[in-house]
Amino acid sequence: MDQQQMFALIASELGINSRQVKASVKLMEEGNTIPFIARYRKEKTGELDEEKLRSIEERYHYLTQLSSRKEEVLRLIDEQGKLTDELRKRIEQSTKLQEVEDLYLPYRPKRKTRALMARARGLEPLARLMTETADVSAIEEAARQYVDGEKGVESTEKALQGAMDILAEELAEDAEIRKWVRQFTWKNGLLISRAKDPKIRSVYEMYYDYSEPVHKMPSHRVLAVNRGEREEILKIRISVDEEKIYRRLREWFSLPLHSFLEAVVQDSYKRLLSPSIEREIRSQMTESAEKQAIRIFSENLRHLLLQPPVRGKMVLGVDPAYRTGCKWAVVDDTGKMLEIGVIYPTKPQEKVEEAKAEILRLLDKYLIEIIAIGNGTASRETEAFIAEVIQEAPRPVYYIIVNEAGASVYSASKLAREEFPDLDAARRSAISIARRLQDPLAELVKIDPKSVGVGQYQHDVSQKELGNSLAKVVESVVNYVGVDVNTASPSLLQYVSGISMTVAKNIVKRREEIGRFTNRSQLKEVPRLGAKTYEQCIGFLRIHDGSNHLDQTPIHPESYGVVESLLKLLEVEPGQIGSDKLKELLKQVDTEKTAQELGCGVPTLRDIIGSLLRPGRDPRDELPKPLFRSDVLKLEDLHAGMHLRGTVRNVVDFGAFVDIGLKHDGLVHISHMSKKFVRNPMDIVTVGDIVDVWVTSVDVERERVGLSMIPVTTQELMETK
Repeated sequence: MDQQQMFALIASELGINSRQVKASVKLMEEGNTIPFIARYRKEKTGELDEEKLRSIEERYHYLTQLSSRKEEVLRLIDEQGKLTDELRKRIEQSTKLQEVEDLYLPYRPKRKTRALMARARGLEPLARLMTETADVSAIEEAARQYVDGEKGVESTEKALQGAMDILAEELAEDAEIRKWVRQFTWKNGLLISRAKDPKIRSVYEMYYDYSEPVHKMPSHRVLAVNRGEREEILKIRISVDEEKIYRRLREWFSLPLHSFLEAVVQDSYKRLLSPSIEREIRSQMTESAEKQAIRIFSENLRHLLLQPPVRGKMVLGVDPAYRTGCKWAVVDDTGKMLEIGVIYPTKPQEKVEEAKAEILRLLDKYLIEIIAIGNGTASRETEAFIAEVIQEAPRPVYYIIVNEAGASVYSASKLAREEFPDLDAARRSAISIARRLQDPLAELVKIDPKSVGVGQYQHDVSQKELGNSLAKVVESVVNYVGVDVNTASPSLLQYVSGISMTVAKNIVKRREEIGRFTNRSQLKEVPRLGAKTYEQCIGFLRIHDGSNHLDQTPIHPESYGVVESLLKLLEVEPGQIGSDKLKELLKQVDTEKTAQELGCGVPTLRDIIGSLLRPGRDPRDELPKPLFRSDVLKLEDLHAGMHLRGTVRNVVDFGAFVDIGLKHDGLVHISHMSKKFVRNPMDIVTVGDIVDVWVTSVDVERERVGLSMIPVTTQELMETK
């Protein structure tokens, strides 16, 4: 498959034209990043978004690998002198790696198999005779001629068995047969799960006597049984109607089957095909499940990173604990740590009055309006304590439970030690909890995305694939939001298009040397930030209150000339950017006509106008604000039918976990999300959404709460039961 064919195939799959694919691949090969291409090369790609561009990148990489593998397989078969024109054509026309590997299988060098040993003993002519005559007696008579103790054929039975071994392997390695059996097993197979020891109690009990169609099994159940099998709790196998498979295998032979060929069919499937195809199907199920789990994690991470920042607020961050006390940190509206300490309101010390006095002192001294409490150990007790204290505050104070997943990872990291070398890990964690509320994106980029706790079975998937996918999500979000170059940490800057960690550190070092950057051009002086890097990153870096009003917008410097011409056309000065007058004029612009006048593309002009209408815009500000609380909710307070408001913390295949103010999140099962059929929970909710829920069940002993997004009353729940 040549490059043009690849472009045409990708275009057909994605529903776009091949010119768009060709242009996108060319831009990628020139070293342009996907965020840059999506934002600043719309004319060339036909306005393809990041999702389409990443699909092109992934598919082109796969097809390139496929093409290389085809060349390698053709070479290897040709070296054996077995490459026919028909085989070459079949390999060249293959569109999947699996098809190529199936065609190569008969020619692949093998370890010592029964068929190889039989061929070495000269039994291949006897195997051919078995397929050419239905006369069993003639076959048995011919077999006697192959008895040779020196060659390891001690009897007629061994000669016949060797011939059958050859045919069984040939049948199992036929590409069309393998393809048919694989598809049949996928469509009709049942995954059967049984307990190795039914007496053992475990989290896998629902799978102790379980079966489900292979092609219908959702990803979370596939990963669950895989884990149960790894932990040696479950035994897994795939069951399928073998008689239908035998009927198909019999058709491979051109004559009516005699007893020897019937034995070949049975042996080929049981010994060779069935175990091999089952491994392939299980692998296919796992790969599909992992992709879905990674997709869910990625979507959740995206929405988590896009949570709106809480600006202009002094925040008190509290990291709950028992024996070692609750560490607290006061952080100002820029994220700077002002004071830090520890209180002991929980067991075993229970110095409640001292702790209360300290919190009230901090609320008064720093005029704190919001307290961020981590959701880890002792969170519930700490929340109850804080809720009681703020009732005595002279003015309104609210608190919020912050998901501290990964905070301990950050606190013990080299980055945290460099940032706060004089503090222990627990105190760094309190600062991180406060900052997570102020700017989730800026703080969460400091930790490994896999540690943020918004996935399902993330430890059961390929860590390399997961890491790559999550890194792309972080990169996408950071560039979508934009970065203030005068406040950003190296951890945040490294995700900006084209910037490496080395360049990110150099930017911060240069900032410390010269003070604030006042215009984008100054970044050209940063070591290792060359012309290509500057081109890729500069549109995503913001400078507020600088010497050029355009530097606070997503407009790329390469388009500044177009902006100047547009402003002249509208008869306004650059200093009027952001003014009501300019906004009114921009709303009246005919983009098609004006783009032609200015000599630029319509998409570019459209983006320029959007940026000038809202200079300095942070897209996160348009999302719902976090849900703050002033009183504690206890599990014992809940009852069926109770109406609550909560924040979606995690979305998985089977539903969503919602923070309703308890230590543990409640679960809204997918069946309780809407009165209509819901195929995917993400069609209904995303991480960070504020939702109304109704309590359906309360399990005090297991600390579990069932929720519904469909309004229900106590009476309705009683009638359902």
